[in-house]
Amino acid sequence: MLSTKRFYWMAQFIGWASYSGLLTFSVYSKDSGRIDSIFVFNIIIAISAGILITHGQRMFFIRMGWLRLRLPKLIPKLIFLSLLSSSLITLIVILGDYFLAILDQRRAAVSLTDIIVIIFAYILLVLFWNAIYFTFHFFRQSRKQEISNLELKAENRESELNNLRSQLNPHFLFNSLNSIKALVDENPSKSKVAITTLSSLLRRSLVMGAENLVSLENEIGLAKSYLELEKIRFEERLIVEWDLTPGLENFEIPPFTLQMMVENAIKHGISNLKNGGKVKITVTDVGDIVSVQVINSGSLNGVSDLGVGIENIKQRLALQYQQGAEFKLEEIDGYVIAKMNFKR
Repeated sequence: MLSTKRFYWMAQFIGWASYSGLLTFSVYSKDSGRIDSIFVFNIIIAISAGILITHGQRMFFIRMGWLRLRLPKLIPKLIFLSLLSSSLITLIVILGDYFLAILDQRRAAVSLTDIIVIIFAYILLVLFWNAIYFTFHFFRQSRKQEISNLELKAENRESELNNLRSQLNPHFLFNSLNSIKALVDENPSKSKVAITTLSSLLRRSLVMGAENLVSLENEIGLAKSYLELEKIRFEERLIVEWDLTPGLENFEIPPFTLQMMVENAIKHGISNLKNGGKVKITVTDVGDIVSVQVINSGSLNGVSDLGVGIENIKQRLALQYQQGAEFKLEEIDGYVIAKMNFKR
C-alpha cells in the first residue's frame, strides 16, 4: 500500500506530465514543426516550475494552518494564492523562454496580453490542483474521523459492556447470600452445602465474566447450579423443568443472561407465591431463530420494578447484537415468560 507521501509525489509528477503531454499534443496537431529540442526544454521548465510552486503552496498550507480552515474562509485565500502562484510560474516560463532564445527566434517580444493569457491559463491549472489537493485532504480527514468515531464507539461499547457485566456478580452474590442466610438457623447442614455450591458458582462466574460470549452449555450449567442453590431454600415449593433442544450446546450467548432470567423468575415469581411454583427453562431452534425462555409461575400485575437483571440483559443484547437479538417479557395464563431470541 502506497504511503501518503509517495502517493503525493506520484500524483505531482503524473499530473504535470499529463498537462505537458496534452499541451505537446495540441501543438503537434497544429504545427508538428514546433516540436524540437527548444520546445522540450521549455516543457521541462514548465513542469519543474509547476511542481516547485505547487509544492511550495502545500508547505505554506501546512505552516499557516489552512488545512483546518472552513471553506468560506479558505476559498478567497486560495484564489489569491493561486493568482500569485500562477504569476510566479508564468515568470519562470517566460525567463526560460528568454534564456533558450525562443523569444529572439520566434517572436520579437511578449505582449501584456500574452502574459495575461498565460497567467489565466496557469491560474485555472493551479486552482484545479488546489481543488484536487484539498478534496483529497478533506476525504482523508473524513476517513480518519470516521475511523476515530468507530474506535471511540467500540471503546465506549466495550466500557459499557464491562460496566454492565460488573453489575451482575454483586447482584448475583447478594441474592445468593440472602438465600444462604435464611438457611443458617433453620438447617446448618444445608447451609454448608449451599456455601459449597455458591463457592463453585463464584469460581465459574469469575471465568465466564471475562468473556463477551459463552456457550449455552456453560450458561445452562451456571443456571442449574444456581437453581440447586435455590432448591435448598425452597425445597418442594420449587419445581424445575428443562426442555433443551439437542445440538445447541455450542451456541453462544452473553454470559449470565440465562442465569439472571432464572434469578428474576425466583425473586419476582416463586418467592412471592405462598405455595411456590414452577420454573421451566426451554431452548429451542425454530428456523434461523434460537429462543431461550424462562417460564415461571406468577404474574406481572403489581410488579413495578423487575430489578437490575432485566434492564441489564436488554442493554447487553442491544449493545452486542443491535437488531440481531431481542428480549421479551409477557404473561400468559398465570405464567410469566421471559424470552431471548437470537438470529443465527
